[in-house]
Amino acid sequence: MAERYEIRFSGAGGQGLITAGIILAEAASIVEGKSAVQSQSYGPEARGGASKSEVIISDGPIDYPKATVVDACLAMTQEAADKYANGIKPGGLLLLDSDFVKNEPKGDFKIVKMPIMRTAKEDIGREIVANVVALGAMIALTDVVARESGEKAVLAKVPEAFLELNKKAYNLGFEKVKALIN
Repeated sequence: MAERYEIRFSGAGGQGLITAGIILAEAASIVEGKSAVQSQSYGPEARGGASKSEVIISDGPIDYPKATVVDACLAMTQEAADKYANGIKPGGLLLLDSDFVKNEPKGDFKIVKMPIMRTAKEDIGREIVANVVALGAMIALTDVVARESGEKAVLAKVPEAFLELNKKAYNLGFEKVKALIN
């Protein structure tokens, strides 16, 4: 891993992407002992407007808490792709929800497409865990934390009644994206 690794989760407000960012930061910092910061922003409309969560992970101290050149970005909606896929470094990565992002942003980065919301709805039976499916996919694509660290952080964050649901969602996102790239 590079000295500083920046990941952006983006989509619509209410999709749980800020939570996904928090879980990733906790996987890096609490589980693996790395330095990590998480920041977020969203439009004035709490639900439905574009929102983003950024996580910076480093082996050493983080001197600036905002993403500057993003290594990997997730875009769950077309609006998020249009607004937040900028700033991905050359050779970086963009994960798109293939059902909701039809116009791919242009840039010198690799694009991976996966039906994230549909996977949550059809394979898990609950759209509400799409953020955890996406988190599993991003960890599989970036290797920024170990698979087990991500799972441990997910399970530490969700209510006990939803442990199995979220564990299944995380692992499904991880496995499905690994199958896409291999």
